[in-house]
Amino acid sequence: MANRLTQIATRTGDNGTTGLGDNTRVSKNSLRVHAMGEVDELNSHIGVLLCEVMPDAVRSLLVEIQHQLFNLGGELSIPGYELLKAEAVAGLDAALEEHNATLPRLQEFILPAGTRTASLAHVCRTVARRAERAVVALGNEEALKDTPRQYLNRLSDLMFVLSRVLNRHRTDGTVGDDVYWKSERMAQAGSST
Repeated sequence: MANRLTQIATRTGDNGTTGLGDNTRVSKNSLRVHAMGEVDELNSHIGVLLCEVMPDAVRSLLVEIQHQLFNLGGELSIPGYELLKAEAVAGLDAALEEHNATLPRLQEFILPAGTRTASLAHVCRTVARRAERAVVALGNEEALKDTPRQYLNRLSDLMFVLSRVLNRHRTDGTVGDDVYWKSERMAQAGSST
């Protein structure tokens, strides 16, 4: 990865191909390029989320995740190369445990709603799942290490937990809550009390 971009518009992709990090050219419609694009989109959505007011601990965590997603994108761009380490997955596991411990137990499904920051975290969650599906599809066709798939799976779970954390964080000092799905079961339970 010693080469740095000095010219952005190279026109080499005008024929529908793109260059990988190992200097091979592949179709822009290849599974590898789809996976790289999904990871890039996820990183961009996290960048938008970082424009919002949030607790410092969540901000620091998201910045670290952006760096790890860049590692993941780099790994995907060079077949057979490893940039994303197992320690990155362990870091997500630790963050999941830490943040989930602060939340009340869920009694029902929640909607991807609430505060703007929580809603943006939900968008990141769904894009992480799409990126995971793209990496799984690539792994079904080409040899891939387990870490990229595991990282995206864990990251989607973490974004769900962070959406709940962010729904509770209010700049006015009050504490918010999740937006619960009005299910038939909950409606019946409420009417029987």
